[in-house]
Amino acid sequence: MSKYGIGQPVLRFEDPKLLRGQGRYINDVNLPGQAYAVFVRSPHAHAKILRIDTAVAAEAPGVLAVYTGHDVVADGLGMPKANMPRKRPDGKPMFAPQRPALIVDRVRYVGDPVAMVVANSLAEAKDAAELVEIEYEALPSVTLTEDTVKPGAPAVWDDCPDNISNYIERGNKAATDEAIRNAAKVIKRRYVITRVHAQYMEPRGTLGTYDQGEDRMTLYADVQYPHRVRNMLAQNVFKVPESKMRVIAGDVGGGFGTKGWQYVEHRLTLWAARKLLRPVKWTCERSEAVMADEHGRDNVGELELALDKDNRFVALRLNMLANIGAYVGSDRNLLSPFGMIGTVLGVYLIPTAYINVVGVLSNTNPTAPYRGAGRPEAIYLIERLIDDAARELGIDRVELRRRNLLPESAMPYQSPVGPFYDCGEFEKNMDMALKLADVAGYAARAAESRSRGKLRGLGIINAIEQAAGTAQPEYAEIRFNPSGTAALLMGTKNQGQGHETMFKQILHERLGIDPADVQFIDGDTDRVAFGMGTNGSRSTVLGGSALFLAAGKVIEKGRKLAGHLLEAGEQDIDFANGNFTVKGTDKTVSLKQVAMAA
Repeated sequence: MSKYGIGQPVLRFEDPKLLRGQGRYINDVNLPGQAYAVFVRSPHAHAKILRIDTAVAAEAPGVLAVYTGHDVVADGLGMPKANMPRKRPDGKPMFAPQRPALIVDRVRYVGDPVAMVVANSLAEAKDAAELVEIEYEALPSVTLTEDTVKPGAPAVWDDCPDNISNYIERGNKAATDEAIRNAAKVIKRRYVITRVHAQYMEPRGTLGTYDQGEDRMTLYADVQYPHRVRNMLAQNVFKVPESKMRVIAGDVGGGFGTKGWQYVEHRLTLWAARKLLRPVKWTCERSEAVMADEHGRDNVGELELALDKDNRFVALRLNMLANIGAYVGSDRNLLSPFGMIGTVLGVYLIPTAYINVVGVLSNTNPTAPYRGAGRPEAIYLIERLIDDAARELGIDRVELRRRNLLPESAMPYQSPVGPFYDCGEFEKNMDMALKLADVAGYAARAAESRSRGKLRGLGIINAIEQAAGTAQPEYAEIRFNPSGTAALLMGTKNQGQGHETMFKQILHERLGIDPADVQFIDGDTDRVAFGMGTNGSRSTVLGGSALFLAAGKVIEKGRKLAGHLLEAGEQDIDFANGNFTVKGTDKTVSLKQVAMAA
């Protein structure tokens, strides 16, 4: 195996420029004549907008425009919407309020954008934003998840007085209810999964441009799904062909799911650029991010675990409230609760289960996928519940897990809540982890720590997740230059994971190409024909598989060309280590030579 092959400990190819400060993040992108945008955001969780006066701000030095929601509505700017076929518990269609770019009449969380100031400089835009006068009438608000469904709770939306947007259920409710009634023991717990906000290295930003001659918009943004963002902006917001919209994502300083989709700032900078015929840039400041970004998690779950007399699991019931915030701007605001359902039984044999997740509206930022999109939450629930059960039953937590792990003999296994397990050696995996962690020696280590006034803890978790997300296509393209060097174009989007290194290793393993001879390209919808982006641990599995197949096509085509160069039949050509060879001879030609001759 060569030093660049799969599994070799190579230094990351993308790192030198980043370590030297030569990366090109969104705030490094600047265009001639660009203007700067600042947003005026609501200080209230819930309030009527009685009056907006932009006159003084509009006359401030350097100000090009001050926009409100009325301007957006007048221009007919579209809004994305959720398309998942969800319903409410009462059978009515899901209540999924779209997210306006700028609010017209009623703000619904602290940070809701009300006005946009565009000026020649960032300082001038900030100064003018302070001059926008907004008169509010504060309204009762509800922010805590469990409070949203209490009798008399303030309604986030008048058309949804109970604050219930949608629900999902899986499993057999009647069978689960009966199993719990007849169980020898039932462990009941209530767990709170707190709301979180991604603290990536690089806050979000966007730079919108408009080419009047081509009637074409370009968005520079630190997004995880450039092609999907382009499609949504073109189809749902501006209602133009995709050919009239380009999205470019350069270096991205962390995403974690929060940068997965389009935001109102993307729409508005493009819209303002088209109106002003100047590039318009917005950079989110660290203190603004918690108000501007989508958040993650924020769930409350009530669980019941039923066991028989031998302490074997017989049923699990979960009723969960999932706080989805004030708006359902797209399907992504519904994904985390859905992702949680399939994982909540973990790696355990639980014959009967019923899961009910109710999505509730609140006067908070919308929530969306964040680091696992529901799967970590599910593992937290089942593993903490098992720990509590072991304590309540007075048995060892490892033994309780061992007694209830899915056995290898059960594979393939169909979960009662949907997922299909094709294989799994879960007891072997747990034993290996216990050995590697030296759990047997933990008591001695804990005693030694106590003697020094320190605390030491030991957590035991059997984690499993649906890696690579749902079955979606991915894109890989290999182009050869006249010199024989190559360009590798991938539809995924790197945000610090090391994609360039990983994909170049796969390419080297398959084709023997020196990584130094490969230009890596991602994140540009004009240069890369298609892509689903990066989320859910999918890039190596799906992007790598697409690259593997693309490399196979290179080999297939290369055999024909090599046969011509070597005066041999295609069927007589072997390929290995970057070279085509006539079988049984020393006649050979390199892939690079074939590419140069093509």
